Amino acid sequence: MKIRCLLIDDEPIALELLASYVRQVDTLELVGQCRSAVEAFTLLPHKPVDLLFLDIQMPQLSGLDLLRTLTNPPKTILTTAYREYALDGYELDVLDYLIKPIPFDRFMKAVGKVFAHKLTIAPAQPVAHEEPFVFIKEDRQLIRVALGDIIWLESLRDYVKITTASQQIITRQTLGYYEELLPGEQFLRIHRSFIVAKAKIISMTETRISVPGQTLPIGRYYKPLVWDQLRVRDLLRVVGE
Repeated sequence: MKIRCLLIDDEPIALELLASYVRQVDTLELVGQCRSAVEAFTLLPHKPVDLLFLDIQMPQLSGLDLLRTLTNPPKTILTTAYREYALDGYELDVLDYLIKPIPFDRFMKAVGKVFAHKLTIAPAQPVAHEEPFVFIKEDRQLIRVALGDIIWLESLRDYVKITTASQQIITRQTLGYYEELLPGEQFLRIHRSFIVAKAKIISMTETRISVPGQTLPIGRYYKPLVWDQLRVRDLLRVVGE
């Protein structure tokens, strides 16, 4: 049975190099690549993973901080350009510590330690159905938010305010990040500063959308897409403003 590997690094070149190494080893299986520790934190509960190749220095949440948040983390090989983090990594019981740029022979030596530790690979289990969610970083904590609870998101320059029925969360991120992260079938960008949950829309005109507790503008650039996505183009022509 193959060892299921997840790669976590915010550098695309480093990710591609590791992916190419994994694909060359028959006993390894690449199950995913994440550009941030926060993305990996959200993914790990839903995907069987045996081995992490984990970068240390990443925005929002470091690789070491990710390991500290996991109750039962997979076996881990750290990757970084900085040797001074080695001690912290070994205190977290990592298998090995690879210095970038990583040569293939050093990669293989690290993989050999996986087998030396007699890694037990559990058969992949079907994921039990649960309500989809994301983790949002606010200050020094990660807050779990069900997608079905989100009403709208608002850009505040370098921050995003996420509004649910029970709370507002402000996180240091861009609206474009959440436009890519959130499923398009559930969420719609209607303005350079706003994303709304389609299921939360109460009413709309040609230029505005009402959701619980707020009326939001539809940007002129986004108007054609909004009308098409909500299938209201012909209706709005009849209703008017």
